[in-house]
Amino acid sequence: MVSRPNSSALQAKVGELFLKNPVMLASGTAGHSAEFSSFFNLSDLGAVVVKSLSPYPWKGNPAPRVHQTPSGMINSVGLQGPGLEKWAENEMPDLIESGAAIIVSIWGRTIHDYKEAADFCRELPAQVIAIEVNVSCPNVEERGAIFSHSADMTKAVMEATNRINRPKWAKLSPNTSDLVEIAKAAASGGADALTLVNTLLGMAIDIEKGKPILGAGGGGLSGPAIRPVAVRSVFDVRSALPDMPIVGVGGISSHKHALEFMMAGANAVQIGTANFADPRVSKKIIKGLDRWCKRNSVEDISSIVGKSQTIIDLDK
Repeated sequence: MVSRPNSSALQAKVGELFLKNPVMLASGTAGHSAEFSSFFNLSDLGAVVVKSLSPYPWKGNPAPRVHQTPSGMINSVGLQGPGLEKWAENEMPDLIESGAAIIVSIWGRTIHDYKEAADFCRELPAQVIAIEVNVSCPNVEERGAIFSHSADMTKAVMEATNRINRPKWAKLSPNTSDLVEIAKAAASGGADALTLVNTLLGMAIDIEKGKPILGAGGGGLSGPAIRPVAVRSVFDVRSALPDMPIVGVGGISSHKHALEFMMAGANAVQIGTANFADPRVSKKIIKGLDRWCKRNSVEDISSIVGKSQTIIDLDK
């Protein structure tokens, strides 16, 4: 199942999936439905990735859940959500009505949870163009460490979701020194593309109370502070897996940042934390990319993917 290409310099291809342009809203930053439709036409995006959903309702972590940092934010929302069935019944229709290309993000606490979520996704309508398998959130008990920090467990999750009948992306964590090996395991397990990366582990302390600010203690750091880590992650994985489609995410707030990720090796990008500061930022990035392509006589933006790969050897 693929979306239809359109005639534009910005058309992006992630594996067998064609996108109108390479700019998507990242999971967890634009809600479960068409919340952002009051700011711009969601059909103008490459896709909308909904906040991660499990096979069951999940209440998430205790408040406070979000704290601003000097170069971004730290959050411990904990994947609060209504569950896949309720989402499909109550929230998916508005997102379909918006005309958006939809990517559903799924998560679970066990391999069986992932399998159950994958089986449910088989029945979703054609407007859901891909499934992103989130094995990397650091904010739900020890799940993130169990799955995303182990090549064997990552492979097991991807194999458990192989009944998904549309493109399947694995969202991976930067909180490991074995990212390349884990990326290879995800590919071996059946991932059609890799989303790089999720948040970095972090914590903020209230010095008056002498305890963590977030209700769950630690959380995930996102925003501009993590962009160099994310770019390096994309570069390293593209170098190791030159034919693997990659979606870059982490601290993108301008078209220049998006270009940086694509030149590092990303086929497309997702916009996350920047949405909180400016809900229209994704539309601005698309316009910026279009102007850049015209200014530089680039007729196909995919021609810049991995441009930096042949320039340097980072291990020297």
